[in-house]
Amino acid sequence: MATFLYRLGRLAFRQRRRVALLWVAVLAAIVVGAMNAGEAPDDSSAMPGTEAQKAFDLIDARFPGGAADGADARVVFIAPGGHKVTEAANRTAIDAFVTDVAAGPQVSAVANPFAGPGVSKDGGTAYATVSYKVSDDDLGEAAKKRLTDAVAHARDAGLTVEAGGSALDSDSGGEAGELLGIVIAAVVLLITFGSLAAAGLPLVTAVVGVTASIAAITALGSALGLPSTTAELAMMLGIAVGIDYALFVVSRYREERGKGHTPQEAAGLAVGTAGSAVVFAGLTVIIALAGLSVVGVPFLTKMGLTAAGTVLTAVLVALTLVPALLGFWPNAVLSRRIRKAEPSPATGGGGGTDAEPGTGASAAAPHAGTSAAAPNAGSRWAGFVQRHPLPVLIATVVGLGALALPMLDLRLGMPGDEAKSTATSERRAYDALAEGFGPGFNGPLTVVVDARQAPDAKAAVSAVAARLGRTDGVVSVSPARFNAAGDTAVLTATPATAPTSGQTRDLVRAIRDQRPATESATRTTFEVTGTTALNIDVAQKMQKALVPYLAVVVGFAFLLLMLVFRSVLVPLKAALGFLLSVLASLGAVVLVFQQGHGAGLFGVDQTGPIMSTMPIFLVGIVFGLAMDYEVFLVSRMREAYVHGERPDQAVVSGFRHSARVVVAAALIMMAVFGGFMTGGGSLVKMVGFGLAGAVLFDAIVVRMAFVPAVMALLGRAAWWLPRPLDRLLPRVDVEGAALDRHPVGVTAPAGEPRQDTQRV
Repeated sequence: MATFLYRLGRLAFRQRRRVALLWVAVLAAIVVGAMNAGEAPDDSSAMPGTEAQKAFDLIDARFPGGAADGADARVVFIAPGGHKVTEAANRTAIDAFVTDVAAGPQVSAVANPFAGPGVSKDGGTAYATVSYKVSDDDLGEAAKKRLTDAVAHARDAGLTVEAGGSALDSDSGGEAGELLGIVIAAVVLLITFGSLAAAGLPLVTAVVGVTASIAAITALGSALGLPSTTAELAMMLGIAVGIDYALFVVSRYREERGKGHTPQEAAGLAVGTAGSAVVFAGLTVIIALAGLSVVGVPFLTKMGLTAAGTVLTAVLVALTLVPALLGFWPNAVLSRRIRKAEPSPATGGGGGTDAEPGTGASAAAPHAGTSAAAPNAGSRWAGFVQRHPLPVLIATVVGLGALALPMLDLRLGMPGDEAKSTATSERRAYDALAEGFGPGFNGPLTVVVDARQAPDAKAAVSAVAARLGRTDGVVSVSPARFNAAGDTAVLTATPATAPTSGQTRDLVRAIRDQRPATESATRTTFEVTGTTALNIDVAQKMQKALVPYLAVVVGFAFLLLMLVFRSVLVPLKAALGFLLSVLASLGAVVLVFQQGHGAGLFGVDQTGPIMSTMPIFLVGIVFGLAMDYEVFLVSRMREAYVHGERPDQAVVSGFRHSARVVVAAALIMMAVFGGFMTGGGSLVKMVGFGLAGAVLFDAIVVRMAFVPAVMALLGRAAWWLPRPLDRLLPRVDVEGAALDRHPVGVTAPAGEPRQDTQRV
């Protein structure tokens, strides 16, 4: 592996113009494809294997053209204080609204509040439901404008009017926050490298990789039916790992230049060593993301696979485009102080030596003298942990364990309009309906009754409705709506409690538990669906899928890390460290988003259950990112150990070379993920917060404290591998041992020929 990547790095450096032109051509082709691609259909709501989805499918089959998944809007009218909506002027304004919207494009039906139970008991509030023939993604601007204009006219008549529903979703993007994250990343890179070119190169290559990925997702979106959140997730991960992977390679290039290697040789060594870590770190992320397919939720599968493709692109960019750009500016990425230094025989005017360990070694082998290098903050910290491994380990485990405790209170659900800011019309509409009609009005249950086997369909459906109405927790049951054939009906049962309440969840279970008796008595079958029931089913599906998902991901990654490090205990330590960081991050999410501690600091307007897909999605991404730091940090320890250092010295060497880069990479990821917290979508905001916290816990706490403490306690046993496994596992040479078999090329003193020896 190291030899192949070494050759690839040298080739990309030498053929830099061709490599750069190839990337430009690929990028241009993908962008052109994206510009000519059609809009992607949105099938993100499909949840196969759930009762709620089965009922939705039945509605689609028995009510042709009914668009069970069509967009909708619920418009709430509130009369001025002391007045009623039934007063002549107010009623006229509401009737005009209904007539105006009903004549608009793509409208399926408009429920007039005065033609049904659409007026509150006190007469102060009314609502109208607008149903559309198409999904919210396919809803045209003309239809939206017709609705907003009608709302404005009703307001002009003196009514307070608020609108909610999928047709008028006011969620806004977080472009400003994302830009702030990139700016912070640039500052961190500048401080880390002390060079504008070195700071800018990872940003440029990350943007190239993300642009290619987003354009590819857009180009393939229509054919593959990719959900709308795919591109945002790909951008989040692409920027973070793209910067980090380029950072690893550039940092190693600077280090090799500091040892006296020629620019081309340094590029080859950087890709052969740090590039090997990038490859296997990327593989762990790809495994974790692709593993989402085992959950059985289509939109999670598509998001995971497209995000995995983005990570793969970032790896390819780091291995090819980064060394090519280093070929254009071989000295610019060195610090300003070094570039201004007097040329030495070791560098031949190539910008001096880098302020990295090994500076001044004119023709040393790439790993010579690492243990004798001057100590830095990373090596001093590693030495401290090795002197006190047990207290550090206990403090780490106890601290992260305490942060994970709120996980015991985890409640899964799908927050809706109640989780939005009170500045939005959707939230005000939600609150007005809850006040006027009861908290359960915002989460009605849809019951689909199949009466084809009943002797009298209408009588059978009436009996089902009566049994539903007698169920504890049901406030009311709407009149049945039959299909054209008269053999299937839809009922709406209104709970007494809010959609995300645990009592509503218990009510759905109670209705389903009493189904056998009801079906036997009425000779019908029925399914419970609706947004509330669907959310409950999704939560259960996610909980059942979490254990097999963890088994698949951790199992594959364990084998991969065992292959990389040729050890059993190091992968086990990595898995335990991951569990600590992911549980702590999920505990922090519960603490803020569910329990509300410090919610205002993070822009959380309303607490509630944690989005059902959040834990399993966070687990997948965090596992991949945790392995990034594990591979990069421990591969340097393995590299030093393979080249003859004692286990304790190898840990110190690993921290000397990698601690600063890992901390910088973590700060960059935290900035990028934190920037995405400003995104409008609840899932993206939660994931952004969870990922930022997970990176903090994993990179700063687990990798900087837990890892060296465990390695110190294990000693030489950390690298133990049973002989049968040692013979069975192929050798991938991530540590670059094969690169020491021949002399290393260096820049010759002025007037002498360059000795740039080709390696095996």
